[in-house]
Amino acid sequence: MNPAIKTHLTHLAAALRFITILPAGAADAYHPRAMIPFFPAVGLILGLILATADALFSRLFSPSAAGAADVIVLVVLTGALHLDGLADSADGFFSHRDRETTLSIMKDSRIGVMGAVVLICVLLAKYGGISGMPDNGTAGFERFLILMLVPAYSRSAMLLGVRFLPYARSGGGTAADLFGRPLSPADFWGIGVCVVLSLLLGWQGLLLTIVFFALCAWLIRFYRRRIGGITGDMLGAMCEITEALLLLCAAIRL
Repeated sequence: MNPAIKTHLTHLAAALRFITILPAGAADAYHPRAMIPFFPAVGLILGLILATADALFSRLFSPSAAGAADVIVLVVLTGALHLDGLADSADGFFSHRDRETTLSIMKDSRIGVMGAVVLICVLLAKYGGISGMPDNGTAGFERFLILMLVPAYSRSAMLLGVRFLPYARSGGGTAADLFGRPLSPADFWGIGVCVVLSLLLGWQGLLLTIVFFALCAWLIRFYRRRIGGITGDMLGAMCEITEALLLLCAAIRL
């Protein structure tokens, strides 16, 4: 095998092991900085599994039951990793405390009321978005592509978080290794793939792309103003919020 291809596959496998429960071989190599550009590719793999499962669920179940099954598939495939970060971030931010107290609350593994409320709201948004997408005729292809594309866009959001914000914890943490060296423009090829695929969706693809960049810009600004940086939990929250809102946008009918 070509050494360059082998290296890329190694980094892709590392990214798969890092943010999913999918089997990706033995953990014989771990290069945090090198695996970041492959987060969108991991999202595409997750999306392909989700879209394939949805095609089956849509034949077996009602739209609402299929939507619920799809949400469960996403939770299982990711091991609820990002949902955990979402809940911790919500507990921290909605405490309305100072920066250090907010970071301390996020580090607490116990879930609070606000974390539970935000978690439920995000899962309901995903369920509502998926259930509201049509699946008949040509809409079936569009639904398949959207379900493949949205997880890729939401994992792409983490690239932007790493690129435009410093790591917020001085004592290190789970995601600290991701911030060792700044990302270069070439590392964003995965986002380019998402944008190109979105062109196949017409106005829906344009809407997803605009909402993606606008939402990421807002979250980055919010994180910078409140914390002055980002943590692993906040990266997970960024992924989950983006995924939920993009799925809701996919249910818009004009």
